Amino acid sequence: MQVQSTLLFRRMSVAKSLLLAIPVLWMLKRIFLPYLWQDLKFFYRAAGYAKKIEQALKKCPSFSMLDMFQKQVATRPDQPFILYQDQSYTYKEIDLKSNQAAWALREHAKLKTGDCVALFLGNEPAYIWIWLALAKLGCPMACLNYNIRSKSFLHCFKCSGAKVIIAAPELRSAVEDLLPALAEQEVLVFYLSRESPTTGVYSLLDKVEAASQEPIPSSFRSGHNAKTPALYIYTSGTTGLPKAAVINQGRLLISSSISTLSGITCKDTVYIPLPLYHSAGLMIGVRGCIQYGATCVIRNKFSASQFWDDCRKYNVTAIQYIGEILRYLCNTPKKDNDKDHCVRIAVGNGVRADVWKEFIDRFGPIKMYEFYAATEGNSFFFNYTGKIGATGRSNRFLKAMRPYEMIKYDVEKDEPVRDASGRCIRVAKGETGLLISQITATNPFTGYAGDASLTEKKRLHNVFKKGDLYFNTGDLMMEDREGFLFFQDRVGDTFRWKGENVATTEVADVVGMTDFIEEANVYGIPVPYHEGRIGMAAIKLKDGQPFDGEKLYAKVVDFLPNYARPRFVRIQDTIDVTGTYKQRKVELVKEGFNPLIIKDPLYFLDEKNKIYTPMTQQIYNAILEKTLRL
Repeated sequence: MQVQSTLLFRRMSVAKSLLLAIPVLWMLKRIFLPYLWQDLKFFYRAAGYAKKIEQALKKCPSFSMLDMFQKQVATRPDQPFILYQDQSYTYKEIDLKSNQAAWALREHAKLKTGDCVALFLGNEPAYIWIWLALAKLGCPMACLNYNIRSKSFLHCFKCSGAKVIIAAPELRSAVEDLLPALAEQEVLVFYLSRESPTTGVYSLLDKVEAASQEPIPSSFRSGHNAKTPALYIYTSGTTGLPKAAVINQGRLLISSSISTLSGITCKDTVYIPLPLYHSAGLMIGVRGCIQYGATCVIRNKFSASQFWDDCRKYNVTAIQYIGEILRYLCNTPKKDNDKDHCVRIAVGNGVRADVWKEFIDRFGPIKMYEFYAATEGNSFFFNYTGKIGATGRSNRFLKAMRPYEMIKYDVEKDEPVRDASGRCIRVAKGETGLLISQITATNPFTGYAGDASLTEKKRLHNVFKKGDLYFNTGDLMMEDREGFLFFQDRVGDTFRWKGENVATTEVADVVGMTDFIEEANVYGIPVPYHEGRIGMAAIKLKDGQPFDGEKLYAKVVDFLPNYARPRFVRIQDTIDVTGTYKQRKVELVKEGFNPLIIKDPLYFLDEKNKIYTPMTQQIYNAILEKTLRL
C-alpha cells in the first residue's frame, strides 16, 4: 500500500511539473520563436503546392496551365470567368472563343507549334482568349507594353523572335510608324478589329468570328514540357532597353502559388486593375483565378475614383495592388461608404508601412498579403504574418528550399564588394545588402530571349566558393533579426515609378537626341509621400545653345511612355563621371529637386502647358503638400 502511495505521489508530482512547465514553454516560444507555428504552416502549404505541381508533371510531362483551364471549363462551365465593363464571360464562353481564335490564327497567320506571336493590346477580354488560343496551338506569346514606341517597340518585338503581331486598332499610329521595318522582316500584322484602315495590316476579329468553335487537337502542342517557353514578359534592366524574360510552362504553373497561399478560392471575385502585359496581372492575377476557378474583373485602366464603386458593382472579394494603387486610393476624398464593400484579401507588393496602416484604417480590416518576386528572378518571399511594412518573411525551412544571401554592395562602383580572396561578403542582420539567390536545378534562372550576354550579366559566379552561381536581383534589401525582409532600393541604372521599371540609359538616349543637349545623366529621386522614384535628368547644353523647354517636352512625349518621362531637369556645366567613366548619380540623387538647395538651373515638366518650365519654390511646396499631382 505504501509503494502504491509513493508511485501515485510521484505521478502527481510529474503531472504538476508538466502543468507548471507548459506556461514556461509557451512563454519561451513567444520570446524566442514567436512565429514558429505560422512558419511551419506556411512552409507546409508552400512545399505542398510545389510537390503537387511536381507530381502532375511526373505523371504527364506536358501538363500546363491550359490543362488547369480546361479542368475549370469541365467543372464549372457556366461560372463567370471574366467580368469587364457590363459584360460577363463564362469559362465555357472563353474556351469556345479561344478555339475560334486558334483556328483563325492557324489558317490566316499560318501558325505552327513554337511560333511566337506578339500581343500589343490593352486590358480587355480578348487579351485572355488570345493567350489561351496561342497556348492551344503550342505558341508562346510576347506581352508587349502598349506604352512603348519607336526604338523600344521594335527592339521588344525583335528579341522575342515573333513573326506575327496582333495590335489594338487604337494603337494604329504606333504600328504605322514601324510598318516599313516590320514589312522588311515579313511580319504579319493584324488589328483586333473587323476591318483594317491601314494598307498592309489585316483585320482579325472578323476572321475569329467566322471560325469554328471545335476543340483544338492536343497534337498541335505535342512535345511540350515544363521547359517549353510560354510567355515573354518584358522587364527593364541596366542595358537601356527592355529585356524579354523567358517564362516557361513550369514557371507559369508555379506562378499561381501566390493566389494559393493567399487563400483565393472558386468563390472569390478578384479585381485586377494592373496591366496584363505584366507578370503580376497575367501570371498572378488571371493565372491565379484559373487555378481555382475564381472570377476575375479586369479594367482597361486603373481609376482611383471608381475603384470602390467597381468593387461594389462586381461584389469583389479580393484585389491586386502595387503600392502606388493603395496610395492613390488613400489620397481620394473620404466617403461615408469607404468600408461598404466585400473585399477581404489584398495581394500585391511595394506598399509603404504608413500607406498600409492608413489603408486598413480607412477601408476596413482587409487581409494584406505583401510579397517579393521578380518576373525573371528565382527569389520569393511572402508576408504571411501580416507584419506591416515587410515585403516578406524568411525562415530556415524556406531558405533550404530557395537559398539566398544579402551581400555588401558598392553603390558608387555599382558592383558587389569582394574580399582579398575575391569572395563576396555577407551583411549582418539589420544591415542593407544586395539580395542574391542561388541558381540550382530546383531553383533555376531561365534568363532572357535574344542576346545571351543579357542573361549572363544577371549571374554572379564564385560568390562564396569556386563554382557557385547566384542570381543578382538588383535589389537592396534588409533582413531584420526576426526574419522579416524590407525593400530598400534598386541598384544600377534602373528605378521604379508608377509600378513600372525605368531604364535610365534608355531615357538618357531619348533626352540626348534633342539638338541642344550634349549629354544627359538620368536617375530616379525619391519624392515624399510617393512610392518608388521619379525621373530626373541632369543635362549639359551644347556650347552656345539655350535650353528649349518646349522642344525637350515634345521629344520625351513622342518617344517615352508617361511613367518614363523625366519630371525634373537640372542643367550642369559638366557631367561628373567616375574613374571608369561611369556617370555619377549618388550625390545627385541625394540632392533631389529642392530649388533652395540646388544652385543649378532647374526645370519641371508642365503637362498642362506642354513645356519644361522653371522650377519654383511654389511648385516644390505644391508637390510636398500633395496639391500638385505627379
